[in-house]
Amino acid sequence: MKNILITGNLGYIGPVLTSHLLKKDYLISGLDTGWFEFCNVKNIISDKPSMQIYKDIRDITESDLNNFDAVVHLCAVSNDPMGHEFEDATYSINLEASINLAKMCSKMNVSNFVFASSCSVYGAGGDKPKTELDSVNPLTAYAKSKIAFEEALEDISSDSEMCITALRFSTACGPSPRIRLDLVLNDFVATALTKNSIEILSDGSPLRPLIDVEDMSRAIEWSIDRNPKNGGKFLVVNVGRNDNNLTVLQMAELVKELIPNVNLSVNTNAAPDKRSYAVDFSLYESLCGDYRAQWTIKDSALRLIELMQPIKDKLNNFRDSHLIRHNVLRDLKEQKVLDENLRLNK
Repeated sequence: MKNILITGNLGYIGPVLTSHLLKKDYLISGLDTGWFEFCNVKNIISDKPSMQIYKDIRDITESDLNNFDAVVHLCAVSNDPMGHEFEDATYSINLEASINLAKMCSKMNVSNFVFASSCSVYGAGGDKPKTELDSVNPLTAYAKSKIAFEEALEDISSDSEMCITALRFSTACGPSPRIRLDLVLNDFVATALTKNSIEILSDGSPLRPLIDVEDMSRAIEWSIDRNPKNGGKFLVVNVGRNDNNLTVLQMAELVKELIPNVNLSVNTNAAPDKRSYAVDFSLYESLCGDYRAQWTIKDSALRLIELMQPIKDKLNNFRDSHLIRHNVLRDLKEQKVLDENLRLNK
């Protein structure tokens, strides 16, 4: 039985990943600040790790890493708006503390290190699907921190026996006990159900690849067990499905087809959104075998409808709620629980 530590396990992906891995008989521990622990959409009982450490990743020590076979690093300031407002904290958490964590993992003989990176590193990528060999063009603090840590991991790998996998995930979507509604497909389903409308603030043309949280969990499981003979001791790989590359408008139209009587509006006068990229997932599919992504965007939308339909009355003002992660950080800062660097005030 492998002993796994998940950093940032009390966020959106963590509960889904924990449940997935527990079904596979892994022993799971979590490390998290707990900022988003109570951001539940409804009272769903989710599987819990065998041990929960409440700690800022910037304060992690070697003793926190004793006896772990693999570390899954989800912990991050996790989107562009938060990265813009809390830029210094984004770099201190997503880059500096992450480098420290990876070096400690290597020293403590962790066999597999799994990093949740992002396809957002491609930035203004154009229409041609990007492969791992193409140049990156990160446009935001969040994306820049992701690619900088990938580069640091490659350097760490040169002096380490650790098998390192950087999973460049598509934009996450799908249901979770700790749902986020600041993700594009999740937002479209929530607004369609609560407002009978979807308003696209851009011109709808930006391309995005999407991936269901269940498929993210499958990719992480594959990475936990990955042997260096399958992809190398250090691997950066795009994770998703080629048919899940859609424009924002196509995503909205898909949701409109699934939910009756929804009005769709597009801001045709909007300035172009430079964050537009399609991604090629052929390398992942060639390496991962049975772990390849299973869920289409339509599948994920249907699963989101199933989750949110019974509680849609509680979601009417979701953009002002704790289901938007940026709101949580702003509230904690205004209440002086956190300072401007997202540190606990003493």
